[in-house]
Amino acid sequence: MAGSLLTRCVSRTLLSASAAKGIRVRGADRYYWTTLRRTTALTSGRAAFLLGLPALSCLAYEVYHTTQSSAVVHALEKEEVLEQADYLYGCAETEKLYQLLLQYKDSDNAEFLWRLARASRDLAVLPDTAAEKKKQLMFEAFEYAKKALEKDENCFAAHKWYAVCLSDVGDYEGVKVKVGNSYIIREHLERAVELNPKDATSLHILGYWCFAFAELPWYQRKVAAVIFSSPPESTYDEALEFFLKAEEVDPNFYSKNLLMLGKTYMAMKDNSKALLWLTKAKDYPPHTLEDKEVHKEAVDLLKKLK
Repeated sequence: MAGSLLTRCVSRTLLSASAAKGIRVRGADRYYWTTLRRTTALTSGRAAFLLGLPALSCLAYEVYHTTQSSAVVHALEKEEVLEQADYLYGCAETEKLYQLLLQYKDSDNAEFLWRLARASRDLAVLPDTAAEKKKQLMFEAFEYAKKALEKDENCFAAHKWYAVCLSDVGDYEGVKVKVGNSYIIREHLERAVELNPKDATSLHILGYWCFAFAELPWYQRKVAAVIFSSPPESTYDEALEFFLKAEEVDPNFYSKNLLMLGKTYMAMKDNSKALLWLTKAKDYPPHTLEDKEVHKEAVDLLKKLK
């Protein structure tokens, strides 16, 4: 189903860092920038008052300054933890990342919570994770993503991971629930793109969502129509638009996006463009197991075009 297709597109590769500006992370958050907001930390929340102190007595100022300095130190520590988390994510240290972020499971900060959702999910999909443990982690991930969204509905990553985790838990709740969730999944992905139009991953997942429903066989559409008066639907043209947009904002960010462009053009009977993108997918440097799988599929599809 579309939900399972959706979740397969989320994986990780290696870290590509730009230390001066932030940490550029590949994988489920392909090229998601975590800017080092040390300056911002001093101008947001309680610490913002440091830039415009009211008239206070010397004693009051001393107490106020001590309290606010503590808040600033806390803000800086938060940024350091997030930097460490993104570094561990980029290095594929899944267990260490999970344990680090688990300390912040009761945080009110969406930045901790969506990362914990992602880490829980990544731990769940490891090959050696037992089935019952996998289910537990998937539902944990969904709860963390849900909490992240509650804490900050303007956080694009919270919307993205809520969509991904909702698709995951749908695997345990039956076809009717899973298809019904597809509407919600798309809404949150579209919101993620609205909040951050430069996030190639959200665009890619939206393309995957469209492709999954575009390729549904007629008999599955009929089954869906029985359950829902207006089942989710899409077209290859729509899928193509999202895949191309993802490539436009971040060229070659993800081997799977190259593959999906090739597959979409194949479905649209445009073999010349399919050949172009499948060749790019085949030639993509394989850093991860998924990259290797993409390479193999691209090679097999290219044989069909010849």
